[in-house]
Amino acid sequence: MFSFRKLSLVAAIAVSALLLVAFVAACGSSGGTDGETPSVASTATSVADFGDMDALIAAAKEEGTLNVIALPPDWANYKEMLSTFESKYGIKINSAQPDGSSQDEINAATQLAGTDRAPDVFDVGGSVALANLTVFAPYKSAMWDKIPDNLKDPDGLWTSNYTGYMSIGYNADKVPAPTTMNDLLKSAYKGTVALNGNPTQASAGFNGVVMATIANGGTGDDLAPGVDFFSKLNKAGNLLPVDPTPATIASGQTPIVIDWDYNNVAQTAALEGKVDWKVVVPANEVVAAYYNEAINKDAPHPAAARLWNEFVYSAEGQNIWLRGAARPVLIDMMTTDGTIDTAALEALPVAEGTPVVLTQAQLETGQAYLLANWTQAVQ
Repeated sequence: MFSFRKLSLVAAIAVSALLLVAFVAACGSSGGTDGETPSVASTATSVADFGDMDALIAAAKEEGTLNVIALPPDWANYKEMLSTFESKYGIKINSAQPDGSSQDEINAATQLAGTDRAPDVFDVGGSVALANLTVFAPYKSAMWDKIPDNLKDPDGLWTSNYTGYMSIGYNADKVPAPTTMNDLLKSAYKGTVALNGNPTQASAGFNGVVMATIANGGTGDDLAPGVDFFSKLNKAGNLLPVDPTPATIASGQTPIVIDWDYNNVAQTAALEGKVDWKVVVPANEVVAAYYNEAINKDAPHPAAARLWNEFVYSAEGQNIWLRGAARPVLIDMMTTDGTIDTAALEALPVAEGTPVVLTQAQLETGQAYLLANWTQAVQ
C-alpha cells in the first residue's frame, strides 16, 4: 500500500499547456545496441507494424519474458494485473524493485542498458516522465486515439494510465468520522493524523499538502495555505511523526492516514473484520494526479513491452485498475460504451467537485516552495 516507489513527485498531466513543452524533439528510438539492425518489434510504433494483434502476441510469446519494475502488488491492483497478463499470454514476468520510485525505474534502465535485465516498461509520475523522454520509445496502443489529448504525449512517448484522488482514511473504531481536511485540526484528532510520506519527496505527501491548500481557499499556484495547515496540525499535536504502513494501521498507531484513495480502499479490504477502516474524499477538496505508461526504447523484450501496453489500455486491463480503486484513463469512455466494471465503479469512494490537477509549472513551483518551507513549518 504505502510503497516507496512513489518517492518521485507526480506531475499532473491534465492541461494542454503541458503538452506544448518542447520535449518532443527527444522522440527518437534506438532499437538495439550499437551496430545491430533494429528489429521490427523494437521500432514498432503501433500494432500495425506487426501486421495485426495476433502477430504481436506471437512475437511477444516468442520472447517469453517481460521485465517490469516498481509495481507493488498491493498498489492499484497490480497483483491482478501482473498475474492476468502472465496467464493470458503465457509470458513470464520478472518484477524488480516493487518498492522502488519512479526515478529508480529510469536509473535501472540506464544502469542495465544492453542487458536482458533492463526494464521493458515503466509506470512513472509526470515529472519523471517529462524529464526522461529520451529513454522512451514512441508507441500508440489501439486505444490511443480514445485517450484525451491532454493525457498523452503527441508522439506516443508516454500515455497517462490511471489516477487516484487524495483521501482521508480513518479507523472508525477510534476516531469520529472527518468530512473535511480542516476537521483534522479539532482536539478529537490529537495524536492521530499521519501523512503518507514527506511531501518534499513523496507524491502522496505532496498532494496531501495540495488538498490542504484547496481546503483553505488556495490554489495550485501557491501551496502556502497547505503548509500553514500542516504547521497548525503539528502545533495542535494532531500530526504524527510516523510514516504510515499497513502495520501501523492494523496496530492502531496511525488512526488517520492522508493518502491516495486506492491505497486507503485497499486497507479497508485487507483489514475487513479486524479494523473498521473507512475512506472519505472531502467534498470540493478533490486532488488528482496521473501516473503514466511508457516503453523503454532499449527494452530487451520489445514485443512483450508493446503487448503489455496494449493490455493495460484494453477494457480488461483498465477494469483491473478500477477494481483496485484506481480511476483508469478510459473510465469515461468505458462508462459510455458499457465496457466498464459497474460494480467496481460503484464501489469507488464518493468524490464531489471538480478534481484539481496541477500543471507542470505549478508542480515545479510547489516543489521549490516545499523544499524551502516544509521542514521549518512542521518542526
